[in-house]
Amino acid sequence: MPPRTVVIGVDSSTQSTKAAVTDTETGELLAVGRAPHVVTGEGGARESDPEVWWRALCDAVAAGLKESGLSASSVVGIAVAGQQHGLVVLDRSGRPLRPALLWNDTRSAPQATALTAALGGPEAWTARTGSVPVAAMTATKWQWLRENDPANAEATAAVRLPHDFLTERLAGTAATDPGDASGTCWYSTDTGGYDTELLGLLGLDVSMLPPIATTGATRIGSLIASAAEALGLPAGIAVAAGTGDNMSAAVGLGLGGAGLLDHPVLSLGTSGTVFAASRTRPASTALSGFAAADGTYLPLACTLNCTLAVDKVATLLGLHRDDAAPGGEAVLLPYLDGERTPDVPTASGLLTGLRHDTTPQQLLGAAYEGAAYTVLRALDELLRACGLDPADPEVAGRPLRLIGGGAQGRTWVETVRRLSGRPLIVPGSGELVALGAAALAASAAGGGDPVAVATRWNAKAEDAQLPSVERDTEAWDRIGSVLDRATRPLLGG
Repeated sequence: MPPRTVVIGVDSSTQSTKAAVTDTETGELLAVGRAPHVVTGEGGARESDPEVWWRALCDAVAAGLKESGLSASSVVGIAVAGQQHGLVVLDRSGRPLRPALLWNDTRSAPQATALTAALGGPEAWTARTGSVPVAAMTATKWQWLRENDPANAEATAAVRLPHDFLTERLAGTAATDPGDASGTCWYSTDTGGYDTELLGLLGLDVSMLPPIATTGATRIGSLIASAAEALGLPAGIAVAAGTGDNMSAAVGLGLGGAGLLDHPVLSLGTSGTVFAASRTRPASTALSGFAAADGTYLPLACTLNCTLAVDKVATLLGLHRDDAAPGGEAVLLPYLDGERTPDVPTASGLLTGLRHDTTPQQLLGAAYEGAAYTVLRALDELLRACGLDPADPEVAGRPLRLIGGGAQGRTWVETVRRLSGRPLIVPGSGELVALGAAALAASAAGGGDPVAVATRWNAKAEDAQLPSVERDTEAWDRIGSVLDRATRPLLGG
């Protein structure tokens, strides 16, 4: 029997790094090493030192390899999936000039508004990049830096996304992929490359950006000696281009050209996202029209406030997160960090509909409902972006795949089930972002199409399947009415 070989899939998220040691043949998750990140900032600011990400990657890989009990010589490839949109600016030696601006840093909202107008409005941006600038997008953060930290902007020799920064440390060469690049608002999903006119608008030279690999699974180089020493891995193993976390989760689920197309996914984490892989290029101003890691597209809607916001409400009420009941007449929009969908970046939470008999459990349930409603409301637009009719019975009956930390929570699952009226699938494969990154690494090491690899790995997974229940249209309409009538001043926007 040949010796076991493994790949390492890295999930570098907002809060932590996970390194999944994965069997290249079976996809068995042998071990997961973990290391925390540090996020700083008050108000709309959210920043992290990229060097913390690198140290966390090294620590997580070491912990995962130790837990697996395997020799480092078993590892044949590595790939990084990172939090999207973050702005990393480097000096000429490749060192960060300042902390990275993270995806959920909302200070660039004014720059987003100005950039949208400068090109002629939302439709013009969607036609070029697939997305409208909002505070999350990298282009708006770069513009904020130019206006608010001009010394560091002027000193910038290279601009990277979080996963680009880490991949370059691994392989010693600059690279990105179409998936993560499509979240910058300077990448054209129409032409598949950087948009030079938009770069001119932003005062960016294309030489400051990394070359774009064909896919996230493209082998862009080999692990260099200095990185190998820091990680405790063999030099020379395959390094994939990697991708953004949402694109990697899609690969991990087997979504893409060699797998499932036009099947919706709802991710419940720090952010809430709804997305699908499609061959149809998305062009909706209500969505982010991303590229996928495998050459297809990944239309996506993202909310800023999901599990952390609901947990905060539970803490304020002194309740366990599952000590909740349906909200009754109460409506709570938990927009504690501003909001991206709808685009009200300076919003705060909104509570209405209180009665004498409203219970704390109902208030917590209303927070769940408000968070779930906000992301579910984008589902029909997502399906239309895939070229589907949401009213078609076959489309309406497609199960919703539920992933992320919230998918393990009873109240989250039941709230989504009740408000969507759809059957749910909770995939049995865990750590989907890291698993997707592992599939990219396996592909870079010679394993074939990454979506096909992940589909083969998932064949033995035991998914939980929940039938649909009657949709709670009363709660749905009540929340929608409040959101539609809430003006920006009422939301704090």
